[in-house]
Amino acid sequence: MEWLRSIAASSRRSSDKIELDRWINGGLQRVLCMQGGDDDGSYANNSEATASAITLCKPLLLNAIQSMKLMEYNICTSVRIADLGCATGYNTLATIDMVVETVRVRYLKERGLEPELEVFFSDLPSNDFNSLFRSLSKRASSREYYAAGVAGSFYHRLFPRGKLDIAVSLSALHWLSKVPDEVLDKRSAAWNKGRAWIEGANKQVVEAYAKQSEKDLEDFLSCRKEEIARGGLLFILMGGRPHMQSNQLADSDSRAKHPFTTSMDQAWQDLINEGLIDEDTRDMFNIPAYMRSIEEVERGIKRIGGFQIERIEYKRIVEHSEEKQKEWMRDPLSYGRAKANLVRATLRPIADAHLGPYLSHQLFNRFQSRVSSDLNLLHTTCFYGVIVLSAIRI
Repeated sequence: MEWLRSIAASSRRSSDKIELDRWINGGLQRVLCMQGGDDDGSYANNSEATASAITLCKPLLLNAIQSMKLMEYNICTSVRIADLGCATGYNTLATIDMVVETVRVRYLKERGLEPELEVFFSDLPSNDFNSLFRSLSKRASSREYYAAGVAGSFYHRLFPRGKLDIAVSLSALHWLSKVPDEVLDKRSAAWNKGRAWIEGANKQVVEAYAKQSEKDLEDFLSCRKEEIARGGLLFILMGGRPHMQSNQLADSDSRAKHPFTTSMDQAWQDLINEGLIDEDTRDMFNIPAYMRSIEEVERGIKRIGGFQIERIEYKRIVEHSEEKQKEWMRDPLSYGRAKANLVRATLRPIADAHLGPYLSHQLFNRFQSRVSSDLNLLHTTCFYGVIVLSAIRI
């Protein structure tokens, strides 16, 4: 064990300066992304909940495209579509295929011609665009659009004024541009000691996240206001919470079982207890995610202007199917592996940046052990809350 501590200490010393820059000075956007590739820990193979959310909101998206005034304002034969926060894998490609086909059928019906369709897949530069475009190339024979990648933060301008007809952002906007400075400041009342996330944190921590979330949402909307043409569609699916609820998660079972809460905090504490990290290393790691309420989203839309809300809803997504639940009850170890892979898919890039690859690996192993050994988790159900927004550029 002593050699393990020695490696860990060396890893901490070499990464301290870089880690502080990444977390405090806005460098998070250089490392925040879903885990690329196609192995067991990749986002492409661990996005079942996102796929369920997209399936649930599919009728809303199709209806939004059908009802938008695209033909009234767009006199060209080309339509430009952007997927903002596209990540990698099946979800983004299947969603774009659905959007493209709906637009194509509508053009044929109303104008009697085939539109030329441009699709922009956009995410942070750290995203695995290589995997995305390899997947896209396999569909080249059936693809009915021109594709391009756009690397950059959707909290900044990405396109020329009036460039886009349809912008979708699916399961991405709950990720913040940065961890609030106060949360990482020991002298602040918002110092988030002992937690990796804000669920269950004190009021000052939640308020700091809410303030950052408000700024980020307004930045996002201001940019899309410039980029989306009049009559164009903005469709967003993001993590959210119900009306007038202060907790990030909707119920006690979800709060206990969510991968960002109890088991994650226990895994960090295990590393401390084993002497692999100190408390400061744990406390300087905060997950940059915030679940907005419908009121917060509506307030942002109203403040920025330029959009008319057509529909906004809160929905709940069950974490997995009943079949999966029964399978994992028979084999708790496989449940631990599955949940650890889910967490790796979403957090590994920022955990690697914070701890280094070795200690990051140890963290996820401890998480897997904690989940596998807590049989009570298998008898509860976690729900993920989402907000679905459809708005027209006016």
